[in-house]
Amino acid sequence: MPEVPARVLPGGEAVHSGLTAEWRKLGGSVVGTEQVDPEEGDFAGLALRVRSSGAEAVHFGGYYDTAAPLSQQLKQAGVPIPLMGGDGVFDQAYLTGNPRADGDLATQIGVPATESAAGRDFLARYEEAGYEEPPGWYGPYAYDATWALIEAVKAVAKSNGGTLAGDTRAKLPRAVEHLAFDGVTGPVAFDGGDAVHRRLTVYQVDGGSWQARTTGSSTP
Repeated sequence: MPEVPARVLPGGEAVHSGLTAEWRKLGGSVVGTEQVDPEEGDFAGLALRVRSSGAEAVHFGGYYDTAAPLSQQLKQAGVPIPLMGGDGVFDQAYLTGNPRADGDLATQIGVPATESAAGRDFLARYEEAGYEEPPGWYGPYAYDATWALIEAVKAVAKSNGGTLAGDTRAKLPRAVEHLAFDGVTGPVAFDGGDAVHRRLTVYQVDGGSWQARTTGSSTP
């Protein structure tokens, strides 16, 4: 596989180390790393270093409020390459005041609710309920997480003759591990505390909005 240069700008050590290891495993080349001060806001010097590095992408491991000005200043410096990030970048606020964000990428856990009948039904019921705040990306997952807890409590009560004993809280983790039900985000089940059905979606800014590009399996 030909080397594809990428510049890693870690805002979190886990994001940085995970991305770097996986990228190199796939045959990519990391041309450099930088730590940035989220409070700084002036990335002109960094943008020039990225331009001279020959990088074809910038991966930033922080949040949208720092990533947005970084993205904009890269383009202003004549660096027409995408800025990539994780769920810390995937936010509508990233697009505000960042008209040159088109082409930038971000990953987010799961699959868009609009891509399944159960997800669309959840969104429709949420709208009908008249809540002031939109469900957002995490709304369907918060819903399934709540139901996971409810189902676990029900399972503990059933094992105790229909009542909840004083050790209910201690029994909940084990009850959650044995859950399996169809949620609004898809099948919900756990394996040693981790979700069995792990999915990840890549989004790209197109026309000033986030658009889902591809979804695939994710490993912890």
